[in-house]
Amino acid sequence: MLSRVAERMYWFGRYIERAENTARLIRVNTSLVMDLPDAKHIWAGTIDITGNLAEFEKRFSRVDERNVVKFLLEDESGSIRSSIKLARENARTTREIMPTEVWESVNELHFFIRDNIDKGLKREGRHTFLSEIIALCNQLTGMLAGSMSDDTAYQFLKLGRHLERADMTTRIVDVGCMNLVTLAEQQNEYDSILWMNVLRSLTAYQMYRQHVQDRVNGEDVVDFLLRNRQFPRAVSHCLEQVQKACNGLPRNEAPIRAIASVQRLMDSSDVIDLLNSARLHDFIDTLQLDLATIHQELGYCWFGHEAADRLTADGVIDAA
Repeated sequence: MLSRVAERMYWFGRYIERAENTARLIRVNTSLVMDLPDAKHIWAGTIDITGNLAEFEKRFSRVDERNVVKFLLEDESGSIRSSIKLARENARTTREIMPTEVWESVNELHFFIRDNIDKGLKREGRHTFLSEIIALCNQLTGMLAGSMSDDTAYQFLKLGRHLERADMTTRIVDVGCMNLVTLAEQQNEYDSILWMNVLRSLTAYQMYRQHVQDRVNGEDVVDFLLRNRQFPRAVSHCLEQVQKACNGLPRNEAPIRAIASVQRLMDSSDVIDLLNSARLHDFIDTLQLDLATIHQELGYCWFGHEAADRLTADGVIDAA
């Protein structure tokens, strides 16, 4: 298939997943503000976690709840609104290989955000607004899984979706990590509340309880969300899905090596030691850089200049 079509499918998957998980990130922080004492620091940490501090500072002079939420909802770089706008554009240019219902659902999501975004700025209407975005994104994901052929185009879509999901799960775990450091003196009292909110933000609470027969605690939550191979939002599971998608594509050696390297890092990590030594945040930073390396390898392999050099005379990538 055309390299540019493959790349658009990849980014469509990433942008839908990014919008959903940004909504989850805002929702978990809003919950923590109400559940934890002196939680104003949460919003500054959120901007650091997303990696958009420089862009935020161009628009706002003060870090507070309203400014951070406004930035994550409607800014032109990395917000929910911009992610759906870009997903819609990628869907528009690849409509011929997607079910018509998917295009209609992307439009529905786009107009819903445009018409209701002010509701997300007010705390009393925010949960309902964000929950609707998450539900519409889930609807899109289910519609694609149930009605799109499991062909090359869908493999690229899955690559984008699961790589983005892995990255965003690490960022949501980082919310817990950074707040745990801030609340170190009150850890015993608020540890359970903190990690329960992290689990619920990823719709992971019930599955966690099935896998872990103990109270909610930081060591088990982090281990579950990073290394569990069965839960769909755990990083290790997402990496397995990225590898499976790569297995069905040509010239996949470099991306698969990069994926295997990250999985080895995950398998060899000692979560208890990382938490006890306050090194979890640094570990997550390393993990995010490794996920970025996978993204780069995918680009070099199928979307970049090397892919263009492999185009055949009729303008499609040689799948031999």
